[in-house]
Amino acid sequence: QVQLVESGGGLVQAGGSLRLSCAASGRTFNTYATGWFRQAPGKERDFVAAISRSGSMTNYPDSVKGRFTISRDNAKNTVYLQMNSLKPEDTAVYYCAARRLTISQAAASYDYWGQGTQVTVSS
Repeated sequence: QVQLVESGGGLVQAGGSLRLSCAASGRTFNTYATGWFRQAPGKERDFVAAISRSGSMTNYPDSVKGRFTISRDNAKNTVYLQMNSLKPEDTAVYYCAARRLTISQAAASYDYWGQGTQVTVSS
């Protein structure tokens, strides 16, 4: 069982940066791949980034590649999402999720979810 708590969301102007954090409970966090997803009002939940258990592998969709960076510190049971060059279309609730073993872009494959943190990018 893993519990996830996101933080770091807020209001930022276009072109700005934010760093989201996802703090996980449990002593076996390093056995879980972790992903970030986002959901804007009236839209589906979209994949944003994923990182392997060790942190050696990452994956991003084209929409954020080169702007967002996912990282993790297993000693602190925390995963981060550094977001740079933010655009108004990045506005959404951002969720952290965890699943056993390998990384995935599919939201349905993740077993544990945080409550989400709002990111709003003004133009």
